[in-house]
Amino acid sequence: MEPIYHLTGRRDWEDAIANDRPYTLSTLGKTLDEVGFIHCSFAGQVARVANHFYRDQVGLVLLTIDPALLQSPVNVESVAGTDEKFPHIYGPLHRGAVVAVREFAPGPDGVFVFAP
Repeated sequence: MEPIYHLTGRRDWEDAIANDRPYTLSTLGKTLDEVGFIHCSFAGQVARVANHFYRDQVGLVLLTIDPALLQSPVNVESVAGTDEKFPHIYGPLHRGAVVAVREFAPGPDGVFVFAP
């Protein structure tokens, strides 16, 4: 499977690393326990997701995840209201599966763009 991506706050990711624990946020303001999985995207979905859900967020990082290194299962599923399929991680994200972390900020016009 190709790499998958997860957007999160820098502080949230750094907190998991600093406390040597798996990352367990699903999406903005929601935990893995609340949602049941961690929301992810494929490369072609990252900018669209960022512009729709993270428009006014600052201090974001984009995690690049190698699905082959995950300790939790990943399922590619349709989201309600669309036929588009997104990867969902059904369990905690261990840092060993994260192969890159990059700052992710919008351009001067406020629009996020992404090129893997």
